Amino acid sequence: MALHLDPETCRTLEPAVRREWLVTNGLGGYASGTVAGVNTRRYHGLLVASLNPPVQRMVLLAALEEWLIAPDGDRQSISAQEYWDGTVYPHGFRFLEGVDLDGMLPTFRWVVDGRIIEKRIWMEHGISRTVLTYRLVAGPPLSLQLRPLFAHRDYHEQRHGQGGFETAESSDGWVIDAAGVRSYFQVRPSPVVRSRPDWYWRVLHRAERERGLDDEEDLFTPGTVEVALDEQHEVVLLAGTDPAPSGWDVATSWRAARQRQDALADPSTGHPLAAQLVVAGEQFRVARRVGNSLPPLAGEGQGGGRRTVIAGYHWFADWGRDTMISLTALAMRPGTLWEARAVLDTYIKYLNHGLIPSRFPDGGEAPEYDTIDATLWLFQAVAGYLRASGDWRFIADRLDALEGIIDWHVGGTRHNIRMDERDGLLAGGEEGYALTWMDARVGDWVVTPRRGKPIEINALWFNALRLTADWCERAMRPAGRYRQMALQVHESAQVRFWYPDGGYCYDVVDTSEGDDPSLRPNQVIALALVYPLIEGDRARSTLDVVSSKLLTPYGLRTLSPDDPRYLASYDGDQRTRDAAYHMGMAWPWLIGPYLDAHLRLKRDPALVRRLLEPFLAHLSDAGLGTISEIFEPEPPYRPAGCISQAWSVAEILRHARTLS
Repeated sequence: MALHLDPETCRTLEPAVRREWLVTNGLGGYASGTVAGVNTRRYHGLLVASLNPPVQRMVLLAALEEWLIAPDGDRQSISAQEYWDGTVYPHGFRFLEGVDLDGMLPTFRWVVDGRIIEKRIWMEHGISRTVLTYRLVAGPPLSLQLRPLFAHRDYHEQRHGQGGFETAESSDGWVIDAAGVRSYFQVRPSPVVRSRPDWYWRVLHRAERERGLDDEEDLFTPGTVEVALDEQHEVVLLAGTDPAPSGWDVATSWRAARQRQDALADPSTGHPLAAQLVVAGEQFRVARRVGNSLPPLAGEGQGGGRRTVIAGYHWFADWGRDTMISLTALAMRPGTLWEARAVLDTYIKYLNHGLIPSRFPDGGEAPEYDTIDATLWLFQAVAGYLRASGDWRFIADRLDALEGIIDWHVGGTRHNIRMDERDGLLAGGEEGYALTWMDARVGDWVVTPRRGKPIEINALWFNALRLTADWCERAMRPAGRYRQMALQVHESAQVRFWYPDGGYCYDVVDTSEGDDPSLRPNQVIALALVYPLIEGDRARSTLDVVSSKLLTPYGLRTLSPDDPRYLASYDGDQRTRDAAYHMGMAWPWLIGPYLDAHLRLKRDPALVRRLLEPFLAHLSDAGLGTISEIFEPEPPYRPAGCISQAWSVAEILRHARTLS
């Protein structure tokens, strides 16, 4: 699917900085910026390399100044930068004729003094290298001057102050050493390199200012390169952690990037939303390095290595919950099933006390284990893999691990996660932790603690027991224990979770303050899983209430507007935003289970098309070609959070594949 932004959008600062492009390299690294060329986030950069894939990401090449120099000496810029006092200079976006997105590959087109200049950006797969090409499409020849601006710092931080950079000039650019990392800046063909080290002070990242965070940065430049730009030759810029090898060819590199996208085409659906999201979804599927290599898994013949799923760009690494929810749509079709196996094995390998990691920290430290639901979503992912592949042997060989998970949850594991023997329901929670997906925390303040027995956790627990029983029976193992436990959970849930005064389900029971009747979307999961926990008239009543109070064009609200705690705005400082995160914001990923429940209970397939239609327009807003993490829950439903979120893309894609 090709997306096009018109001149009016591109040449006006506010809409141009609100739209962001993203290309990735399959290692957790990326390049990203705004249509205007202004870096609005500390996470923006032309080379953000993952030093320990997919974590330890560093912004190396932050930005470029790009100047067109005519033979008479006249200079015009096609770049832009914003500074601490709001000054924007230069104003290259004012010459933008349009931006096209082919899949996830952006092309920028400027019209300057009768000339048309085109720029393409991509990253090479499996390599920390970004490629930019400049082509004079029409008009008389001129020179292109490029000034690189380097940060060389962790992508969560900002660089302040002078010093720390060492440079070595080469025939086509520079080698940069700073913060213990070396990067290469190369321009072809035959540039004139002028080394004049300097600093650009107090560059503004306006999105960080809006969040009340450190919002300024100082950037280092080694000088400029100047190269001829005419209709016969394109200029190529390479930014990487290694120099381009001998014989490297730009046409071959571009063809590989295009072919990789083309190979993702899904012949099972011709719907443009599904076609685009297949390509967007590929950006989350990444390698996970073990030590200094990517060892093949047993029986792996398609590239090998441990695999995982990035939860979202720009600032998320791989999270267990997000991975398990996203996996069914992102890596469970012909050609990707090997990857689903590898992802599942990556997480099973890291099982600890019956839990898979909640996340792998950015710094490469030991995994964290502080969720109650990530491991339970693993059972749904395994079931999805079996449906898609028919690969029973994979499940049978891992039954010991899956049964071990059940044992740990029955006996008790971290954070007071334990089955209550009285009713069979799963409980959990600990002061200072938010263990469910509603996990916002500001310092020691847990916004939505949900300690006790949450509705969706017990729906997932019920499914884990039922699925394990099914698999044990097929493997000719004892299954009666799991069936009996599942029966107890089901019977208890009918008594404990139904809230008759509201006609829906309690969100959490057995909290320290009693049962929580907050109207939240978590109960939809109890209607939507392989084995629904709530059925019949109660399920239909629940769905009707959720549809009436929580459904928006871009997902489900996380709290009813009738609740006095409801927050409809996602702005202000970090604390204010985190407070609103699960107290009203609409989440697109919840459309997935909502539609599952609706199709099961109402049998209205036309609803799928109606609910997914708004996301086609959203592809041209916020993160171009992809789907945002959250939306404000009231008109105009402003997108917010991460510009590209794995489970947003995955759950919309899962249902978009059913459209024709």
